[in-house]
Amino acid sequence: MNMKLDDLRQGLAGVWDSVTEGWHRLRASAADALTAFRPSERNPLPQAGEVDDADYLPAARWAMLAGNVFEDERDIVVRLEIPGMEKEDFRIEVEDGLLTVSGEKRFERERGEGRYRVFECAYGAFHRSVPLPASVDAARGRARYRNGILRIDLPKRIPSRPKGTSIRIG
Repeated sequence: MNMKLDDLRQGLAGVWDSVTEGWHRLRASAADALTAFRPSERNPLPQAGEVDDADYLPAARWAMLAGNVFEDERDIVVRLEIPGMEKEDFRIEVEDGLLTVSGEKRFERERGEGRYRVFECAYGAFHRSVPLPASVDAARGRARYRNGILRIDLPKRIPSRPKGTSIRIG
């Protein structure tokens, strides 16, 4: 009996360690992807009384703008999942080794006199910054937006070779 209880304790400890490790990995990997959306007066969200979700706060919404950064010898490719927008809604900037994508995801009201039962999507102005692993030539960068994925291709800056200078002996 005592042996089975010890086995059960070790099993539960292993499960707890696994859950704890998973939570820490999720927090570490998702910390940069968690993005605040701020509504504006020109893009008003439903008021709290119009939504049955007890956790709904119209003043601040958070969403995961998950992404991938891929690097090879020539390029850095950044892909961000940002559904529900048009390509004209984005601003993309590169400065000091940081790629910043900003924009505004607009809310469109449903027609009719109904109520929102669930309201989980984030709307409003946002910005997401992604550190770049190498120096890039932003002027030659290209971006595409399709099926909710923003893809930004940034050619790496080619390091200049040191130029030799001859010195004459006088």
